[in-house]
Amino acid sequence: MALNGGPLFKFSEAVSLMVRCKDQDEIDYFWEKLGEGGDPAKQECGWLGDKYGLSWQVVWDSWGSMVGSKDRAAADRSFAAMMKMKKIDIAEMTKAFEGK
Repeated sequence: MALNGGPLFKFSEAVSLMVRCKDQDEIDYFWEKLGEGGDPAKQECGWLGDKYGLSWQVVWDSWGSMVGSKDRAAADRSFAAMMKMKKIDIAEMTKAFEGK
């Protein structure tokens, strides 16, 4: 649920909603639906802006365990791969994590 606080409170990109997805199909689905009519310039690292100006994070549910791995080199590689993406690509993040 979201509430409108009235005209005194201006909406900004400081607020975003997160959609945690179990697989690439879900990421693709939500990325397409939420991004429809939005500004392509606001697509970066799993973030996008919808047609109303609301910011969304469409992320892979398992991403946190990957970037939080005790294998810091692997975690850093997956994070660096993500930073080059617009929409999250699970296969590419996994490949980077594994050092391939």
